[in-house]
Amino acid sequence: MSTNTALKDLEAVRDKRGYLLPHHGLLALSAPNLLQHYDQLYSSLTLTDRHLDRHDHEFVWLGVLMSTQEALGTHHVQRFLNAGGTTDEVGSVAAITAIANGSRHHLFIEDHWTPHLPDVNAEHQYLSLFNKITPELSAPLAHITACAVHTCVGNWRALDWQIRAAYAAGTEEILLAEALSLAMFPGSVPHYVRAADVWRQLILSKAVEASEPFQQWASLSGQGGFDEASHVKQP
Repeated sequence: MSTNTALKDLEAVRDKRGYLLPHHGLLALSAPNLLQHYDQLYSSLTLTDRHLDRHDHEFVWLGVLMSTQEALGTHHVQRFLNAGGTTDEVGSVAAITAIANGSRHHLFIEDHWTPHLPDVNAEHQYLSLFNKITPELSAPLAHITACAVHTCVGNWRALDWQIRAAYAAGTEEILLAEALSLAMFPGSVPHYVRAADVWRQLILSKAVEASEPFQQWASLSGQGGFDEASHVKQP
């Protein structure tokens, strides 16, 4: 591939997004087809309106970026402001991210101190605190943002708590699905896969009352990957 062609591909990406990041150039030089498909996937994930409105979409994105300490994603800050977001709301995202990340301390109590505190309910303590710091927000938006944060950091038990709380708050499943997908790039695809399975297991166990389409997804066989298909038993 010629350098001129690579530069033209980069210019096309820059013209569409308004900016470039360093990895775009590496893809243009080494895997131009991958750059094209990557840009299409990124555009579908982040730029195309799906179910969340633009304000709420970018609200969740800020939580994802904070939880992964992704400083390069400042374009999402501008998109949030352009969608009517405020600096006070950025502070609310920080509070949600902080309390979600802090759930590991409630899990520590559950794991190690319950013999001394037999009446403790770590999930209840966490969610009570979570609800106290987010009263000015819609509960569904707060919960789906926290779910995306848990996905990014791999906190699966807290994600379980949060998904059940999201259902209890009347959160639309399709909005939760979109929020989790935003963690796919910054938080990693493996984390996104695991988050989907946490949700699926909650549906299968009847811990949440899922809609018919989501019940059908959860009930579909063969979702255990290669190990299930090849009958390899995990230790």
